[in-house]
Amino acid sequence: MEHIVIGIEGLVGAGKTSICRELIKILPNTVLLNGGNLYRAIVYAMMKSGVNLENIKQQAKQIDIKTVMDLFHIELKIEDNETKIYMEGNVIQEEELQSQKASMAVSELGGKAKNEALFVFARSLIEHLKIEHNVIISGRAIMQIYPDTNYHFFVTASLEERVKRKSIQYKEEVDIEELTNHIAKRDELQKEAGFYQLTDKTISVDVTDCETVKESTNKLLNYIRLPQEIK
Repeated sequence: MEHIVIGIEGLVGAGKTSICRELIKILPNTVLLNGGNLYRAIVYAMMKSGVNLENIKQQAKQIDIKTVMDLFHIELKIEDNETKIYMEGNVIQEEELQSQKASMAVSELGGKAKNEALFVFARSLIEHLKIEHNVIISGRAIMQIYPDTNYHFFVTASLEERVKRKSIQYKEEVDIEELTNHIAKRDELQKEAGFYQLTDKTISVDVTDCETVKESTNKLLNYIRLPQEIK
């Protein structure tokens, strides 16, 4: 049976992960490859090791991300159709990966470090998963990693709406002005790194006015056709 690959990128806080999780409930035989969380795990491992992040940022161009991944024994596994990230055999919790500190560090390093070997690893993993499943990829530089993606979405929302959603994610235990500056800064870093580029294949979807994840997801579903549906 033929399977498809769906890439989902977007602005910080637009709800990409929530949409991905809703999609794997709806689309049959579909798994989520969360590349963003894999990258976060690698940066998280460096932070946990006690290395000086400022030094890492200064030397970012010399850092091979796949080498760091192997050094800290980071593994990606698909469990219950979702991505789970392990370090030294122990799962890294989502709350740790999504912290503001880890998120900012990823934005600062992502476009500067050597990503080529990690991209090769990701491409191979996608090909392997695609043999038996439809694959949703969430992350950055998806079209660079896997140009044969069947659907490439870029999810957008207003800054105000993204701040609101991130505030809920952080259980409203953050200063709104600080969070707004944090997201705006990450947007700036992502643009500088070239991660907000659209291609001829990209479908841009604005979910600002969507009140639920279901509504946001339905906007993407309007474009998706599985091979069996096309036939």
